[in-house]
Amino acid sequence: MLQLESYLNQQIEQACRQLQFPNISYQIDRPRQEAHGDISINLAMLLTKALKQNPRQIAARILEALSLDSDIIEKVEIAGPGFINFFIAPAYLQKTVTRVLAEGENYGRFDSGKGRKAMVEFVSANPTGPLTVGHGRQAVLGDTVANLLEWLGYEVTREYYFNNAGRQMRVLADSVRQRYLELLGDKIDFPEDYYQGDYIRDIAAGLREAHGDALRGSDELTVFKDAAEQAIFADIKKTLASLNVYFDSFFNESDLYENGAIDAVIAALKKDDLAYEHEGALWFRATRYGLDQDRVIVKSSGEPTYRLPDMAYHLNKYERGFDPIIDIFGADHIATYPDVLAGLQALGCDPERVKVLIHQFVTLMEGS
Repeated sequence: MLQLESYLNQQIEQACRQLQFPNISYQIDRPRQEAHGDISINLAMLLTKALKQNPRQIAARILEALSLDSDIIEKVEIAGPGFINFFIAPAYLQKTVTRVLAEGENYGRFDSGKGRKAMVEFVSANPTGPLTVGHGRQAVLGDTVANLLEWLGYEVTREYYFNNAGRQMRVLADSVRQRYLELLGDKIDFPEDYYQGDYIRDIAAGLREAHGDALRGSDELTVFKDAAEQAIFADIKKTLASLNVYFDSFFNESDLYENGAIDAVIAALKKDDLAYEHEGALWFRATRYGLDQDRVIVKSSGEPTYRLPDMAYHLNKYERGFDPIIDIFGADHIATYPDVLAGLQALGCDPERVKVLIHQFVTLMEGS
């Protein structure tokens, strides 16, 4: 039906150019009553004001200018105040059915993306706890977008950005350490802003079983961080598998620090005078790219804000040759992703290659 509508659009536009009618958007509908045909357009009525003519007269002029293939459109009628109704030729429908049966599951495929690589990044939840209902929504949405791109012939990579660096991972590790000490009988004062879920106790119990009390005197958080990250991510993968969602690659944020990508972005911005020091922090000159104010990319504490690793990560996507680059985010990113796009522009990348899809949060109401 989409191909048929495209054909009709072309014929109608050609007729309107021939008649020197103004270019105006119109609606293609499927009539509710079989007697009104298979496809209907309201163009004539929309042109009434501009042409100062009766819409039925306008419709008649359009019909006269149309050059339709009788093997596709059997007849055309004017109805009501000026609707133009098209009746599809039975032979065309028969050919379509034959084609559907012949092509099977490949019917409707296009090759517009052939030879191009597309990246769809989605879910990308921090490995600090189980997935939420919102993450589940994003998983289905992201996988569906990836499937559609594959249908269009793109070579698609589904990627999960693994935020395994920064303060939240240190808090996660220390949350597990404190619960581990609690299981050993130590009295602890568990901070309110630490991770409170039972899964933290489960991870701590696993460490006690594996190491006994050998970790009691250690202030090194690596073993606690690694255990938590592995356990939580295994649970995340299990949840995604239950939705039949699988990823082609997992990108670790920590790699951006280890391979120098973060430092390279800072150096590039400073080289072009697009980053400057102010009150102990490093700022990006975002106002040069249309934002309302400059943005902090490294705090006065020396810790990067989310913008810096996100710039480095997206630069990596460009370097891997993906076009389009599709990011699927929750509504909490709606005010922040433009900062990253501005940063990419500052780094010499075409921001038009990045397409951002925002979905709303999911709330489950008790008892409903």
